[in-house]
Amino acid sequence: MSPPSGAGETGAAAPPVVYDLDPDCTVEDLEEGAYYHATVNGVVDYGVFVDLSESVSGLVHESNLRETYAVGDELVVELETVREDGDLAFAEVDVTDAVTKPVGPGDRASATDLADREGEAVHLEGQVVQVKQTAGPTIFQVRDETGVVPCAAFESAGVRAHPEVDVDDLVRVAGTVEAREGTVQIEADEVAVLDGEAAEAVADRLDAATEELAAPADVEPLVEWPAFEKLWADLEGVARRLREAVLEGRPIRMRHHADGDGLCAGVPLQYALERFIADHWADADAPRHLLRRLPSKAPYYELEDVTRDLNYALEDRTRHGQKLPLLLMLDNGSTEEDTPAYRNLAHYDVPIVVVDHHHPDPEAVEPLVEAHVNPYLHDEDYRITTGMLSVELARMIDPDLTEELRHVPAVAGLADRSEGEAMPDYLALAAEAGYDEPRLREIGEALDYATHWLRYDDGRELINDVLNVNCDDRERHAELVDLLAERAERDVAEQLDAAMAHVTHEPLDNGAHLYRLDVDRHAKRFTYPAPGKTTGEVHDRKVAETGDPVITIGYGPDFAVLRSDGVRLDIPEMVAELQAELPGAGVSGGGHLVVGSIKFVPGRREDVLDALVEKMADAEIDESLGSSEVALPEEP
Repeated sequence: MSPPSGAGETGAAAPPVVYDLDPDCTVEDLEEGAYYHATVNGVVDYGVFVDLSESVSGLVHESNLRETYAVGDELVVELETVREDGDLAFAEVDVTDAVTKPVGPGDRASATDLADREGEAVHLEGQVVQVKQTAGPTIFQVRDETGVVPCAAFESAGVRAHPEVDVDDLVRVAGTVEAREGTVQIEADEVAVLDGEAAEAVADRLDAATEELAAPADVEPLVEWPAFEKLWADLEGVARRLREAVLEGRPIRMRHHADGDGLCAGVPLQYALERFIADHWADADAPRHLLRRLPSKAPYYELEDVTRDLNYALEDRTRHGQKLPLLLMLDNGSTEEDTPAYRNLAHYDVPIVVVDHHHPDPEAVEPLVEAHVNPYLHDEDYRITTGMLSVELARMIDPDLTEELRHVPAVAGLADRSEGEAMPDYLALAAEAGYDEPRLREIGEALDYATHWLRYDDGRELINDVLNVNCDDRERHAELVDLLAERAERDVAEQLDAAMAHVTHEPLDNGAHLYRLDVDRHAKRFTYPAPGKTTGEVHDRKVAETGDPVITIGYGPDFAVLRSDGVRLDIPEMVAELQAELPGAGVSGGGHLVVGSIKFVPGRREDVLDALVEKMADAEIDESLGSSEVALPEEP
């Protein structure tokens, strides 16, 4: 800000300028010798105290007063000096024909207005959320009330500028707005750490903005379903936490089960979060750096996965100045088998949020996580799929995606064989979007087929096209689904042609049929369908043939896959009992009432399977229970 005409200048060509400060202006917006509108806030023997804004006050000494004033009176003052202790000294001035000029917050740049201020000298106040040292400048990502702005400060090539400034510091950046490779940034001349009242004012503004911006969008559920509505407040809490993470510059590492339901959960959320990041970060690369979607093959968070995730996170913190991430678990993460990995993360600042529909172990899991959304926690069950939950979560983050996601809950429900009472309503929504039930099943098969071959890769663009989320060509989507679903059907048929002759049968004491298949010996390995899918297809055929309660076990050297229709199998409880009864067998695993998988050491396979069948023979018949797809191990 330049001094007013007549303040320190000779000549009287221009009328004097008196600045009127916005309530949010700080001392940084003042300049010695400039004139300001002021309001008396106190009268003492030696002068009057005046306010120029909510945080700018000072003294007009009696020797510098022209009139007598009372509290609330207005006058024009000149800033004489800013003392070493920060106190401000003013003098009353008598101006005529003055021009009043508003100051700030327009003079203080905001993240959202930088694109219109290219080439201007500005200052920005906010919080540092990332510090990245490049081969050239140091990039400070600074968050204000409206978004996050890259601020480039240069000391010398590859040398850290302003080493006194760190992540989470409240700062004032002064510099020039420039455009670099499609991103607007501030070329910083100064980055100063704030303290005292100035820091408090910035912190208060950020807190208020976070409260507003992190609030989930006010959307109505896609279908009316009383069972689902029990989880609505939990989902809103997760939506708020995810939006907060984006605003505070915390990366999100999303882990989801690598199946149809897991993809229907992860893909819409990835799309919504990337759009939210792009709306609030000026850096065009921020969506790519702040969000990773990672499929998991196992039915729980394996130590292999957590070790890889933690290693990447620590490297990103060291190399790119990022905060440690928030871990978002989808269609996974609710069981005791997840807790060793969670305890590994507990040594670091990595918050964990879980959205799942598998039978949970809340006493084991909840002390280790920030939030846990699961229908079982509200006396519901797996028929509310994670894909259904996550579509609503995505809409709470970006409601503009609603039309694009209307078919996804139905895909999730069919892929996970949900028999929830809302399935007809979800199918009707999908029909409005142009998808009948056979086509939805084909999309689920295509997703399953594609993710099998992608293995640990997220296959971002391909999966987007298959699911028709964030896809720009519906004709390409249709052709991909045709191809992949046809290939999946062919491969399943070939597998079953070889396997069905080797399926054994025995009746159980509770009246259920038990079918077994050694998938290691009588199914092709390292191809589609994997052992779990093969077991599921065998199971479906036997359910259709008998019309009775059916249990199917597909087993290999060190694993067994379990599927049930009409029999209440508490698989987590069975696993716990096997662990106690067969020490040294290395039993682990999980699932829910009708579907699951377990692992064991190869030398104890027969002991484990025999004990498992005994428990199945004692299980309760409940013909209302149907099976759904399960997270299953890959071939050894």
